[in-house]
Order: sequence, then structure tokens, then C-alpha cells
Amino acid sequence: MDGPMKELARLRASTEGAAKGKNPSVESSLDSLLQSLYEVKNRIETGAVTGDTFALLAQTVETRKREIDEKQREVYNAIAKFGKALDKRFTQPLPTHDPLFASDAAKEALDRTIALHFLRTGQFSTAEAFIEESGVDIPPELHGQFLELHRIITALRKQEIGPALEWSRKNRSFLRLRSSPLEFYLHRSQYIRLLLSSNPSNPIPAISYANAALRGFYPEHAAEFRRLMACLVYLPKEKLERSPYADLASPSLHIDLEPLFAKEYCASLGMSRQVPLRVVGDIGGGGALARIEKARAVMKEKKSEWSQSDELPIEIPLPLENRYHSIFVCPVSKEQSTAQNPPMRMTCGHVITKESLQKLSKVNGRVKCPYCPTDFMQGNAVCVYF
Repeated sequence: MDGPMKELARLRASTEGAAKGKNPSVESSLDSLLQSLYEVKNRIETGAVTGDTFALLAQTVETRKREIDEKQREVYNAIAKFGKALDKRFTQPLPTHDPLFASDAAKEALDRTIALHFLRTGQFSTAEAFIEESGVDIPPELHGQFLELHRIITALRKQEIGPALEWSRKNRSFLRLRSSPLEFYLHRSQYIRLLLSSNPSNPIPAISYANAALRGFYPEHAAEFRRLMACLVYLPKEKLERSPYADLASPSLHIDLEPLFAKEYCASLGMSRQVPLRVVGDIGGGGALARIEKARAVMKEKKSEWSQSDELPIEIPLPLENRYHSIFVCPVSKEQSTAQNPPMRMTCGHVITKESLQKLSKVNGRVKCPYCPTDFMQGNAVCVYF
């Protein structure tokens, strides 16, 4: 991919006017032309026009036009080279498929997904333009909620926890149902900031804050409380960074609040913790589509078909953040469990799949564990849910 990436970098440099010894970008030329027009307009309004004013303006217009034409040719050449590099790297034509979004309902669902992606990622002007052009219906209330989300995220980025704390208090019952530590972590962040902000070290303001704000969280976070109090022995910050509590002085303690808050806020709206369209792009563009297409071509050559509609014929490696379901592989059959063949826990604690359990069962319904001497009735095995 080195060739296409180099050509892409050159194309980007050409469009941004960053290439050395090249013409300025189209935007720069247009801005310069507008500036010249405004200057002539001001001269006309103030009566300071001379005989050479319009001649110089015509010369400026011609110069800027020549710059834009040359820049356009430069960009077109870069695009052509990039296309040739792609053709050289990818010799096989792109696969063709029947339209996946043919029905009106499918098109509407796709438009809604795209609109929500723009809103969720904070691209509000783009979202408004897309919603207007596509005609997709996004409730104003949902639009306002995403605005609130990004307002609070922006505040957290500026180390202002007030808006996030206010939201957490209003949704405390929801957070407790999820056993979420968000509110405690927000207070912990403020406590650490107060602890490390004074010079020379003065822990009194931080201790007062902890006494007022953190006391109610002690039953659920007793171990963390002990760490927050014990770290006082290692002040100032330079000493704390070399202590067993160095993680409390790390910037990640505050930075990690942003994804945690976004996760809880989206959960309150009934949405996933990750942006769906980004996940699809990351997995598909990360090699999944290429592997599936290769398997499809191989199976077509062998004139075979994959009969399972809910499984793929090959394994697709996924990063940990994109694994949403626990996977259990039966130690007896070496097969992955499914909804029809779930993992079963035997009375001894060992787990095998349901089909393996049935094969090990005797006529009288008794089963001997393949890994220990335990003998039990098949009906005593319990289905395991991860």
C-alpha cells in the first residue's frame, strides 16, 4: 500500500497548497482575489480611484485565474496518478452485489443511520444539511440531546466537570441500576485536581471536598477510598508519580472520563457505547470484507455453497473492543457454541456444549464428566449464559 499512500499524500498536499514550489491553493487564490476586489471597492467609495486602478485589477484577476487553472491541472494530474497507483495495487475488479438498500424502508433506515452518525460525532452542520436533503425524520428532542452530550464532553475536555456532575445527579438512579462508577469518578477527578493544584502542597481543600462530595460513595468504593487517602503521604506530585499510587497522578484518570460519560449518556438513550457506522467501517475496512469476498470466490470456484445463514464460512479476527459476545468452544467437540447448542454447566463445574452432553449421556440419563470422576443426571446440567 506504500505506492497508493504516497500518491494520496501528494494529492492532499496539492489540494491544500502545501507542496513546495507549487501554486497556492484555490482557496488562497480566491481569498486574494476577493481582497483585491474589496480594496478597489473601498477606493471607489472614498473617491481614491486613479487611472491605473482598474488596469491593475484586471491584471490581478488574470493572475489569479492563471493560478487557479494551474492548480486545477496540478490536482487533476495528482488524481490521475493516484488512480493509476490504485489500479496497479488492486488488479482484481471490485465485487458486484445486488442493491442492499432497494426498498423504501431500507433506504430510510440507512438515511437515519447516517444522520444519527453525524449528530453523535458532533458534526451538527453536516447533519442538518443531510437531514434537510434526505428528508429523514429526526426528532428535535434527540437532536437536542446530542447537542447536550457534546456540550458536556467539550466541558470535560476543558477539565470542567460541573455539567457532567449535574447530569449524573439527575440520572443517579439510572447509573446505580447499571452499577456505573461515573459520578464517583467525576468526584475523584476533582479531588485529585485539588490535591495536586496547590504549591506548596496543601491537602486541606481536597480533603474538605472529599468529605462533602465523596462520603456517600464509600460503601461501593471502599478500596479506592483507602487509596485516595493513602496517596496523601506521597505528596507533592513529583513524589506521587514515583509511588505505588502513580496512576492517580496520570492524565488518563481525567481523560478517560470522556468516553465513560459518552457511554453512559448513550446508554440512557438506548444506544450502543460505540458509533455503529464507525464500527461497520472499521471492521469492514479492516479486512473483514476482503476475507469474506475471497472466501466467496473460492467457494464459487469449488461450486460449493454455505448453508448457514447466521454464520460465516471463515473466521474473522476482531479487535477486543469489537467483540460483543463471549465465545465458548466446547473442549470435547472443539466446536463453538450457538443458540441451538449452548454451553451447559455440569454439577462438578465443568462446562461442555449441549450436544456433547447428550452424546455422553447413557440410557438411564446419567453422565460421567469427561474431566473428573463426577457422575450425575443429565437433567441436573444448567445452561450457561455469558
